[in-house]
Amino acid sequence: MGRTARVKVCGLTRERDLHAAVDAGADALGVITDVPVDTPREVAIDRAATLVSEAPPFVSTVLVTMPDGVEAAVDLVDRVAPDAIQIHGGLDAEQVAELREHVPVAVIRAVDATDPTDARRFDGVADGLLVDSVREDGGGGTGRTHDWNRTREVVREASTPVVLAGGLTPENVGTAIITAKPYAVDVASGVEHSGGEKDHDAVRAFVAAARDASRRVEA
Repeated sequence: MGRTARVKVCGLTRERDLHAAVDAGADALGVITDVPVDTPREVAIDRAATLVSEAPPFVSTVLVTMPDGVEAAVDLVDRVAPDAIQIHGGLDAEQVAELREHVPVAVIRAVDATDPTDARRFDGVADGLLVDSVREDGGGGTGRTHDWNRTREVVREASTPVVLAGGLTPENVGTAIITAKPYAVDVASGVEHSGGEKDHDAVRAFVAAARDASRRVEA
């Protein structure tokens, strides 16, 4: 038997979008802060803490960031109080391991979908691997898909849960889940009507499509 792929809606900037994601059945909510790249989904640190505090029990919150060191990441966790921190760029495997020792939350490391060695580098070090189409600076949110068959190989080889991201939409998430069979899927721009503002109908359609695909994988 298979397992239902969990769904994370990322890049939340407004309370009403957060609650719409919860109502749609999302398992995790992502808030982006303190990143050196230009994105309409970034919010101030205090704002990130406010959004995280809005999440109801049993829905996980994920702080998405690009820290310049372990100390900075620890400080962000202390200030925002998420259930997990998702690291893009910057921290190497040794630093990710150190971070895990200093924070009481799960540590997810984004890895480059086009570089299989990247996933191997962090497998067993982080609590989760987020396979994404990344920019040269390590940032995500590109809205670009990648080779899901290659991600399926990462899922097969990794001992760490794998989250599939990169260009996912309500229209393609089902195929992505059936192909790659990830632990979870992550969407940001694929459910927006403008940068940083979610389309609630698209959020509901995305979660429904992910659930439907999971049921087909389980059958």
